[in-house]
Amino acid sequence: MVSVIATKSPDSFQSRRRRLSPLTRRILALNVLALAILVGGVMYLGRYQDRLIQDELEALNTEARIFGGALGVGAVEAQPGGGLRLAPDLARLMVRGLAEPTETRTRLFDTTGTLIGDSQIPESATTTPSPPAPSSGWLVDRLARFYDTIAHTFPSRDQLPVFKERPLLQASLSADVQRALAGEVSAIAWTTPEGGLTLTATVPVKHDAILGALLLTQNGDRIEAAVQSVRIDILHVFAVTLTVTVALSLYLASSIVRPIRLLAQAADQVRRGHGRHQEIPDFTNRHDEIGELSLALREMTAALWARMDAIEHFAADVSHELKNPLSSLRSAVETAARIQDINRQRPLMAIIEDDVRRLDRLISDISHASRIDAELSRAETETVDIGAILRMLADIHTATSTDAPQLPRLAAQLPEGIDLTVRGFEGRLVQVFQNLIANALSFSPPNGIVLLAARREGQAVEISVTDQGPGIPEGKLEAIFDRFYSERPPAEKFGTHSGLGLSISKQIVEAHHGRIFAQNRSAPDGSVAGAIFTVRLPLRA
Repeated sequence: MVSVIATKSPDSFQSRRRRLSPLTRRILALNVLALAILVGGVMYLGRYQDRLIQDELEALNTEARIFGGALGVGAVEAQPGGGLRLAPDLARLMVRGLAEPTETRTRLFDTTGTLIGDSQIPESATTTPSPPAPSSGWLVDRLARFYDTIAHTFPSRDQLPVFKERPLLQASLSADVQRALAGEVSAIAWTTPEGGLTLTATVPVKHDAILGALLLTQNGDRIEAAVQSVRIDILHVFAVTLTVTVALSLYLASSIVRPIRLLAQAADQVRRGHGRHQEIPDFTNRHDEIGELSLALREMTAALWARMDAIEHFAADVSHELKNPLSSLRSAVETAARIQDINRQRPLMAIIEDDVRRLDRLISDISHASRIDAELSRAETETVDIGAILRMLADIHTATSTDAPQLPRLAAQLPEGIDLTVRGFEGRLVQVFQNLIANALSFSPPNGIVLLAARREGQAVEISVTDQGPGIPEGKLEAIFDRFYSERPPAEKFGTHSGLGLSISKQIVEAHHGRIFAQNRSAPDGSVAGAIFTVRLPLRA
């Protein structure tokens, strides 16, 4: 089965880049939604409208009391059987005169509930309907309808009773008029079937006794206009605020989306490119999270190229190191094939055996070195006591060297009561110190001393391994840490070491964010008296 992995082409990346980004849409949606919710809450204006209605009801009630008092004094006449009553003609004139300067409809009822005065002429059932108002324009009409839709969505009058106007209102059909004839005063806000607002006030007309009832009716146009004016002002502020919010949101989105898009595009080009000319944009001068992202991507790219260079150099070094024993092995095999004398073949077979062992050791060390980075990247760091590790290594060497008194001795010089713990990988740090100790022992003379010391140096732990050998050749203090570099004692058999020990040690120490270096130890006469290898590890790697 062949599986095909589909990848997006650069064209799809460019087309995606032209559209309004999802991040920009989210920023706009969140900012506009928050503003819309705030404006929607303000547009409700429920308490403001209730206060206006209450003020209008109080004013209408006061007006009704004034009208009722005037009618009770100026629109009465004596009855034939004694007592007073409302004079119909005079009452109608006074009703019209009192209501003329106001916007209220005033109706007067006698004690029997009969309408005897109305400030408005009753509409005829056959009245021709007035023509519709001329249109103010398409845009104005649309805005007006939009405002009406919004205004009627607020449940500000759901609890008001419904007022149904009748052309010839009889007192018997009006409960509040009946209450006024009983001596009660009332002021009520109503809602019309069309969704409008109507206010009524009823008072009794008195002159020693109740002579009738007065009903004042007023529409809520002024309240509607006041509330609408406030809402229009809010909408104006909303329009300006919305414009500013959208502009600032787009600016914010561009300051975030554009650099992220450039970083993504540069990363995509690095992934697809075949050279190192692609560079991650530098936004570190922003001093924010995008600047940190830019720095991280730039460092990651640099580390990637460094890792690729290391792999390339490692492959070249491995190829070079493997060719030497292979060439020797090939020459010995070809020579042995042409020689029939067994005695002459034995030295060649020994060479072949040594080369095979050397190849096996090289391949094992190369495999070991190639796995270190992967193992360190997967493993979890732990608290490592450097003092305990060094004491353990010194005790092991002392216990294993009792049968060979001529071997160099290992002396440990470790402080007591000082914290020498770091964060790291204990097994790998043990490997580093084992390599350094083995290297020092191999160069030290018989009965020599290898000094193992550790101390606290600021925010780091410093470990040194000092031998009494010939020291490091001049100009090789850095080269000894290169892969496959080998500088062995003359008496040691060739090919015993692969030259990867110090290189692996440096790789492990640098993975712990530490440093390893070497220097020669000078004798009192100025000559070289040995080598010192020093490892510095931070307290927290």
